[in-house]
Amino acid sequence: MNDLPTPRERAEPATGRPRWQRAALITLAFTVALYVIEAVDTVSGDSLQRSGVAPRTVDGLWGVLFAPVLHSTWGHLFANTVPVLVLGFLVLLPGIGRGLTATAVVWIVGGLGTWLTAGAHTNHIGASVLVFGWLTYVVARGFFLRDFVQILIGVVVFVLYGGLLWGVFPTSPLVSWQGHLFGALGGVLAAWALASDARRDRRTERRGRPPELRG
Repeated sequence: MNDLPTPRERAEPATGRPRWQRAALITLAFTVALYVIEAVDTVSGDSLQRSGVAPRTVDGLWGVLFAPVLHSTWGHLFANTVPVLVLGFLVLLPGIGRGLTATAVVWIVGGLGTWLTAGAHTNHIGASVLVFGWLTYVVARGFFLRDFVQILIGVVVFVLYGGLLWGVFPTSPLVSWQGHLFGALGGVLAAWALASDARRDRRTERRGRPPELRG
């Protein structure tokens, strides 16, 4: 007898690689792209980093798309590298499509929130908006799903990286705390939205009907 997918699973196209390898390759490819972009920025005299989020300006809206892949210095990029590798992998590991959707939510919410609330005549760049969003997503998703393994992963991640969350407060004029704050909010929003199937299944079970099986 064939195994049926659990209510929380979504079908993903079969590939020759296990999911953890695909998650690792995508995360590594994104990280390499960050280094290539920073190298181009350095050669061009830091011209690319001027395309960050410029609050409440029309041109600054383009920064919503570009800011997370731009960095002010190599040191700025180095500081983000390990969190990007670790948290990016953990976001993608349970499901590539779901992880990419969560990333898109964090990217947009973090960028638009910064555009709407940050100080005028400032330029906001850096992958930390994704780092903060991925952090809160990994921590929150297990609680929304009520999945013990995901909760355990979230607790471990919080112990290791929870100190970063102080960055959502205005501690330095040179740090985009708005990007950190709205990135983190985007992560929680993504975790809540992507757990909608689990919430619907729980409501169905409470009514005494078996949950739907989706193939």
